[in-house]
Amino acid sequence: MDARAHIDDLAAFVVASPSSYHAAAEVARRLDAAGFTAQAEEDAFTDEPRGGYVVRDGAIVAWHVPSGVDAARAGVRIVGAHTDSPALKLKPAPTSFGLGWQQAAVEVYGGPLPNQWLDRELGVAGRLITTTGEQRLVATPAWLRVPQVAPHLDRSVHEKLSLDRQAHLRPVFSVGRPDLDLLELIDAEAGLEADDVAGHDLICHPTEAPAVFGPTEEFFASARLDNLSSVHAGLTALLAADEGDDITVLACFDHEEVGSSSRSGAAGPLLEQVLRRLAGALGLDDDGWFRLLARSSCISADAGHAVHPNYPHLHDPDHRPLLNAGPLLKHNANLRYTSDAASSALWRRACDAAGVPTQDFVSNNAVPCGSTIGPMTAERLGVLMCDVGIPLLSMHSTRELAGVRDPGWLAAALTAYYAGA
Repeated sequence: MDARAHIDDLAAFVVASPSSYHAAAEVARRLDAAGFTAQAEEDAFTDEPRGGYVVRDGAIVAWHVPSGVDAARAGVRIVGAHTDSPALKLKPAPTSFGLGWQQAAVEVYGGPLPNQWLDRELGVAGRLITTTGEQRLVATPAWLRVPQVAPHLDRSVHEKLSLDRQAHLRPVFSVGRPDLDLLELIDAEAGLEADDVAGHDLICHPTEAPAVFGPTEEFFASARLDNLSSVHAGLTALLAADEGDDITVLACFDHEEVGSSSRSGAAGPLLEQVLRRLAGALGLDDDGWFRLLARSSCISADAGHAVHPNYPHLHDPDHRPLLNAGPLLKHNANLRYTSDAASSALWRRACDAAGVPTQDFVSNNAVPCGSTIGPMTAERLGVLMCDVGIPLLSMHSTRELAGVRDPGWLAAALTAYYAGA
């Protein structure tokens, strides 16, 4: 797949994935089309099918077992990513009234740039749980907007924009209509009556479509590139890789933006449970399980930072990665990223095999470093791990900026890794 075809497919993936639940469902839909089989967690795992997946809430773990695999000698090659992004999350009773306006009551999920949620048309997306326990996904059109205050009313916005997260980030969805209830409107959009719904996990999402732009069409702007760019690259690689000797796994977790401490997050047991049950289905005992892990590795794929031309002082002076110069290999001496000499060599072998350039990222010592699912996965499984990802500008904006070539390169390198490079 060439760079532009990959970007167009990534754009379609983002549009289909306005929430983590939609992202997991879209991954599952594409796996189904490729012949993978859903595995219910309450059912016994078997060594068939060779390609399967488990969905848990907004997370999904998929695997491919090569035909004729020697489970006593094979390892597991894992790509990890996350399905969630910073957002405004609807409160339990989301309809708020004041001064004739109808507004949505929201909480701040993760670490968004609050100003980026102003003056954008927003939809609502996520899941509804019915009184019978059924999950129903829903995504509305553009229904909401957080209006910015005019400078005529507050001259200070010319110098500094200060947003109170309780008072200033409440979207409007109607005016002069006290009869409207936001949750009832969302229920109806999902084809449900209000009395049918027992709970919800709903976020606001920007509805502006992704776009390629620039005089040479070298830039790609979209919501949720952190981290749907890695989910999509991992899925593309899993489906494209030639069969090797090892089991290949794609683990897409939820809740990374809020610490991953959930049943569907990387700090939870999901990946370990799936791998342990898969090992059992392949006939491995307890010692065989630990031997399997000793032969295994994981690439944690999460978007990283390109050098910002307007803020160069925030970057390490000797490591200034650019858009369209290759995915990042991320390093941190305090193990906020998991890359070390051995795992870095693993990544570079994959890039060499795929003919893909790569760049090193390390933070400025005076600037706090973020983290990923990598350290938590390494702690749970003890496998060789590194952290990689495409470079971005405007991370955690509602409109992040990537280069058109880097996402395809990431997918190509992950394909080579899965194939045994």
